[in-house]
Formats: sequence, structure tokens, C-alpha cells
Amino acid sequence: MNTSGRIVTVLVLIAAAGATVALRQSRLSGLQQQMSASVSEVEVCGIQAEVPEEHTQDNTQASARLPRLVDLGAGKCIPCKMMAPILAELKKEYAGRLKVEFIDVWEKPNVGAEYGIRMIPTQIFYGASGKELFRHEGFYSKADILAKWKELGIVIESKQE
Repeated sequence: MNTSGRIVTVLVLIAAAGATVALRQSRLSGLQQQMSASVSEVEVCGIQAEVPEEHTQDNTQASARLPRLVDLGAGKCIPCKMMAPILAELKKEYAGRLKVEFIDVWEKPNVGAEYGIRMIPTQIFYGASGKELFRHEGFYSKADILAKWKELGIVIESKQE
């Protein structure tokens, strides 16, 4: 390879390294802005859901934590739309016993990356301590969700029981 070819190669490598650094900085900046924001709400198919507690500054109610089901999806995804009424039922029926959250990863792509989402919808089950217990990818029926909580050793009684 001649001298001009080597120079071009070095310049291309420097440009690629600079682009990589700029991309990482912009992602970090976006994450910092998200984390410093107050609790934000998302509405999809009539479900009002908060961004998970770990994405907010105010964690003062840590002692009153509940088991949590986080559904990551998108408002225009067909299986996600099928999950919406199930999430709404769970949120209503188990209010005060189970926290149900929906996050639209098309609107908040950084959050999807933080959770390591590979496909939507994805449901993540968290214990009251905040530890992830299980995750499922794809549509998940209400009966299967409740059975999984029971399998995980977490009994969540309905208001109706």
C-alpha cells in the first residue's frame, strides 16, 4: 500500500472513532435527561402508565414497593394492542397489590435498550424488592401472567376475592 493509501486509511479510522465517541456521548446525554426528568406518563390504548421508578429521581416510597409487571411494547404493535386490555384489567383488579406499567419503546427507545429488549411485547416480572424474577417475550395471557406470579411464589389477591 502506498503512502497516500495509508493516510486515507488512518483518516477513515480516526473519523470512525470520532463518530463512535459522538454517538455514545449523545446516548449518555439522552439517558441523563431521562433520568433527571420527573415521572412521565404514557398512554396507549387507554392505559395510563408511569415510567418505572428506577427512571425517576424520587424513590422515597421504596419501603412501600409492590411486585411489578412492566410491559414494554408499542402502541401500533398488534400483539402489544392485544396486551393493552389485559394490562388495564390487571392494573384495576390488583390496584394496591401489583404495580402494572407499560412503556412504549418506539417513543422511548433508550428505555428499551436499558431493559435489553430484543422483541416486543416483553413482560418483565419484578419482586417487591425490585429484583427481576422473570421475563417473557410475546403475547402473554392474563391467566398465564397470574400463574407465573403464583409459580414465582408471589400471591397477589384480587380486590374481588
